[in-house]
Amino acid sequence: MALTRISIRKGKSAEYKQAILNSLYSAMREVFDIADDNDFMVIHEHEHDGFVYGKSYLNIERTDDLVIIQITANDTRTTEQKQALYSRIAELLQLEPGIRPEDVFISLIEIKKENWSLGSGLAQYID
Repeated sequence: MALTRISIRKGKSAEYKQAILNSLYSAMREVFDIADDNDFMVIHEHEHDGFVYGKSYLNIERTDDLVIIQITANDTRTTEQKQALYSRIAELLQLEPGIRPEDVFISLIEIKKENWSLGSGLAQYID
């Protein structure tokens, strides 16, 4: 299970945003082996004054095309899988819609399976 929140500056086309969603879903399917139809994602668009970032934090030169990605997922992946996911996301976003790898910021939040309710007021992942 994964829930993905994407933050970008306002002004990008619908095609650009859909390409981000498609690339993220592909990377998560490939690397995290998320289930088919498990594409719970939202894009938040921000005005210039509501989108602040370190332009050169850790000597990484970022631009206003920065994409901030926050993934909430089950706490079941290895460090190697996480590193592979970060790399694959940056690779796919560079291909489509053409985002520089330096402009891909990813935060992974891991939670226990019982912390999900996917509808109907039930905790579907509790055994």
